[in-house]
Amino acid sequence: MTRKFAGDRLLIATHNAGKLEEMAHLLAPHGVTVVGASELNLQEPEETEDTFVGNARIKAHAAAKATGLPALSDDSGIEIDALNGAPGVYTADWAETPDGRDFKMAMERTHRELEAINAPRPRKARFCCTLVLAWPDGHDEVFPGVMEGQVVWPMRGDQGHGYDPVFQPDGYDQTFGEMDRWEKNKISHRADAVRKFVAGCFG
Repeated sequence: MTRKFAGDRLLIATHNAGKLEEMAHLLAPHGVTVVGASELNLQEPEETEDTFVGNARIKAHAAAKATGLPALSDDSGIEIDALNGAPGVYTADWAETPDGRDFKMAMERTHRELEAINAPRPRKARFCCTLVLAWPDGHDEVFPGVMEGQVVWPMRGDQGHGYDPVFQPDGYDQTFGEMDRWEKNKISHRADAVRKFVAGCFG
């Protein structure tokens, strides 16, 4: 039996303003106010796991323990079949530079690696998102979400973030980078996970 969320204030264990805004929008109909980790000056814990659920758990439990509030975290990334699921849990790492994250560089690297092995098209891929809601007593609930699609080249669109300009979801002719962000939010991997979270913890 899934534990229900009883409060009206939920800590989102992220320092990413875009993710925070997305979650606030998705949770607004349920009367929940969200607060971000940076507002509470929380440190970002080191993500040492090699799975989405493992890293999401680290972030959620660290935030819940530090604040005494239930904390929701997500870990997400893109898995590309021809690259044996890479970059996957290391999606953000591929974008790391000494001056912050550069996803254009990461997408270019991805394209180079696919071309180097002459990967057949369509180049199947999926965005994955795992949400973990952790309580200060150590209990947690896990909600995975997925959006299937393919990676395309060249990059298209300047909406969204991360790998959105090279990801074309199944059933659509636009990339996530070309879609209106609120339209994308209705069908995305994160929306899939949030639907499961809402059904489990608010239903």
